Amino acid sequence: MAPKVAILALILLLFQGCSSAPTVTSTTVEIAGKMYTLELALTRSSRERGLMDRTDLSDEDGMLFVFPDAAERSFWMKNCYIDIDLIFLDSRGTVMSLHRMVFEAPKDKSESPWMYERRLEHYWSNGPSRFAIELSAGSLDRLQIGVNDIIVLDLSFLKKIAR
Repeated sequence: MAPKVAILALILLLFQGCSSAPTVTSTTVEIAGKMYTLELALTRSSRERGLMDRTDLSDEDGMLFVFPDAAERSFWMKNCYIDIDLIFLDSRGTVMSLHRMVFEAPKDKSESPWMYERRLEHYWSNGPSRFAIELSAGSLDRLQIGVNDIIVLDLSFLKKIAR
């Protein structure tokens, strides 16, 4: 009986090793000559969560949102406690729009969730966006990038891993 259990355990271990591919959680991206380490938001839940509940963000870090398709998108500052700069990109990495998103007062106890969400400013992509990058406030001023600039991303890899 013991040899069968050992063989079964070995088989399970082999299959587990094959199926647990490393998960990519961040990437390094150069934007206007400056290197950033960007957390990847690849799933619906990670994109919805974004940088919520953060109280700080270093000048070298940010988040790269990867969507499974290109569509008109909007972001807001729900449960965000810091100012954030936002860059929307199309499927080729071309900058579509830039926004300086400012901290908005948190949900008040007297507000319903619907009223809170209704009062938040929306920041639009201005066309079909496939990617978005959030950086610390002031990054757009330092980088001096504009609409139609290109941010080089590993497009084929990012498109494959978005869910």
